[in-house]
Amino acid sequence: MSQRIDQLMLSMIEKGLDGLLVTDPKHVYYLTGFASDPHERFLGLLLERGEGPVLITPALDAEAAHAASSVQNIVTHSDTDNPYQVLKQQFKGSIGTLGIEKEQLTVARYEELTAVVSAKQYSDIGPLLRSMRVNKSPEEVKRMQHAIHLIEEVLRQGLKSVKAGVTEIEIVAELEYLMKKLGAEGPSFDTMVLSGPKTALPHGAPGDRKIQHGDLLMFDMGVYANGYASDITRTFAVGEISSELKSIYNAVLEANLQGIQAIKPGVTLASVDQAARDAIEKAGYGPYFLHRLGHGLGIDVHEYPSVHGNNSDLVQSGMIFTVEPGVYVAGLGGVRIEDDIFVTDNGVEVLTSYPKELITLEV
Repeated sequence: MSQRIDQLMLSMIEKGLDGLLVTDPKHVYYLTGFASDPHERFLGLLLERGEGPVLITPALDAEAAHAASSVQNIVTHSDTDNPYQVLKQQFKGSIGTLGIEKEQLTVARYEELTAVVSAKQYSDIGPLLRSMRVNKSPEEVKRMQHAIHLIEEVLRQGLKSVKAGVTEIEIVAELEYLMKKLGAEGPSFDTMVLSGPKTALPHGAPGDRKIQHGDLLMFDMGVYANGYASDITRTFAVGEISSELKSIYNAVLEANLQGIQAIKPGVTLASVDQAARDAIEKAGYGPYFLHRLGHGLGIDVHEYPSVHGNNSDLVQSGMIFTVEPGVYVAGLGGVRIEDDIFVTDNGVEVLTSYPKELITLEV
């Protein structure tokens, strides 16, 4: 954590900033080791040239912050304090340019900040933090492997609850119970279980539809463990499915394999998306691949990079992102197969290991 703060301080000086204010709770965790959800209360990490870092937390989080944070100087505020006045008191010198997270600060909070802190100008540090997070350290990869192992075990055990007549939401309840039982902090996003024609909805909501023979059954889920996320999608056959659904499955599987094969340092993210898209177009389902190929994964379940056809950024060693092609045919059904991949110096390591060949569930 201290190395990350040192790196950020160095970048701050290089960019001519006098101070930085980090307010995204995920970034506070990334830089200090202190994880919290402050809700509407103010949480911030202040860095100033020539000074030590200051962590400002709600008073009710003081004990947890002292136990977890690598930053020793912790200042608290009560619910009756103006936290921006507390922040102002921590500045040791005058601030010409203050770095802030524009995507995280609401307009209301920005106005509260600028009404009290008299910086001459403000600069967005979002890209700087993003560039730090994109290359995962060995420790981060280890944590993500653990989160992936957990969600794959949840899937293995959760499949036992799939029976004819059970509803999608009942399966979701079992999966989320297993997440906690097996040691996860919780789901990394809303767990999705869709069946039959509903699998044609890329972001469909689980409901009271009952599982039936001949359905496709799609699981899209992940967990947080030790602050890091996993994300996996697998699609199953419930008994015998139609030849058209099998054809869709094979097209998506080939796209998944081709997308992964295209990944290596130095190629564009757009070319990776295109490799998978080409496989689906060749199979005749091009118009039914409705979304980007994947997204970055780490302390957020969706983070940089975005793997889509217009992204000319280069694949870098140390990136972790998803490869999740899909085909969605309204009224019939859909298939998505998602893996989490780690870019190495020589190519790629697929972190997810759950089988991808079509599995038929006998119910």
